[in-house]
Amino acid sequence: MRKRHPKNERIKRRYLTYLEEADRQSKRTTDQVAASLFQFENSTGFKDFAAFHIEQARKFKRDMEGFKSPRSGKPLAKATMKSRLAHVKAFFQWLAREPGYKSKIRYSDCDYFNLSARDTRIATATREQSVASAEQIRHVLRSMKADTDIEKRNRALIAFTFLTGARDDAIASLSLKHVDLDNRKIFQDARVVRTKNRKTITSWFFPVGEDVEEIVRDWVNFLVHEKLFGPDDPVFPSTRLGQRNDHRFVVVGLSRNRWSTAGPIRKIFKEAFESAGLQYFNPHSFRNTLVLIGEQRCNSPEEFKAWSQNLGHEKVMTAFTSYGTVPSQRQAEIMESLGQSSHRLSGTDSVPSAETIQKVLRHLSKTNG
Repeated sequence: MRKRHPKNERIKRRYLTYLEEADRQSKRTTDQVAASLFQFENSTGFKDFAAFHIEQARKFKRDMEGFKSPRSGKPLAKATMKSRLAHVKAFFQWLAREPGYKSKIRYSDCDYFNLSARDTRIATATREQSVASAEQIRHVLRSMKADTDIEKRNRALIAFTFLTGARDDAIASLSLKHVDLDNRKIFQDARVVRTKNRKTITSWFFPVGEDVEEIVRDWVNFLVHEKLFGPDDPVFPSTRLGQRNDHRFVVVGLSRNRWSTAGPIRKIFKEAFESAGLQYFNPHSFRNTLVLIGEQRCNSPEEFKAWSQNLGHEKVMTAFTSYGTVPSQRQAEIMESLGQSSHRLSGTDSVPSAETIQKVLRHLSKTNG
């Protein structure tokens, strides 16, 4: 690998600091930006950013066509390519304003990092996501054992995610003091809970069934009364390991430490669904499930607004646009029922024509005038 360019490293450090401190981006986001910039540099042979030319942008796009995902080994998705190009484009747009670079980089040249219109449509296309039904989640909960402390924790973890709709990283950092069983709510305090965008959220248990809520209640009471956990101890403690005589590590029970990441939570979900004979649904997908349930249960805009706020959404449209896509099967059922309703209406009731409605409106206008 060719040695990195020292001048590039200094200006990248300034840019990443700008993103974190001025643009208020998360460390996770800036890590992704840094990775995209490194790929671009690798494509150019680590040339000085001040020597930027549109051919470098074009070559970078061609090179990405040959990149493969380290996880799947498959070519990069168009959405991934679009994201990485956007990172590099934003960097050069910022660079075009900086001393020592603005005389050498034209702002308009940054547009060469855009994907083609065709590839952009592919990258931004909305695809139907597979969402676990309430029945599938209950099937998983019924199939899970709850004999050992670890098994009790794992089952309660899935029930808690369904009951609250909290994100996995927030769940990993919750303490017992944040769970109020009497008032059936949780308080995600952004000062200590790893919420998205560090937003403080108060939410109440979703009405997904007494059986689900009972699992969570039993778990919290088990921690408090049998394990003697205190308010600052985690709701879902990590696994405690011990060493056997042959120096191999084995599971010996629960620790009093919390998970530092959401990785173990996703692993528990994967194992639980596969053991139940179902495809894997990650923790975040439960939020989609809850939105679909809300769409069917809520009878007014106000009710759905409250349901959406309970997921931590400031705007109800977030639930509609990001989570609330109607599954194709349900879409077919709705259209079928609407067709039947229309047929019944035309067969039994007298429906005014558009001309009749317009005459009535004109008459009312003259009367009111």
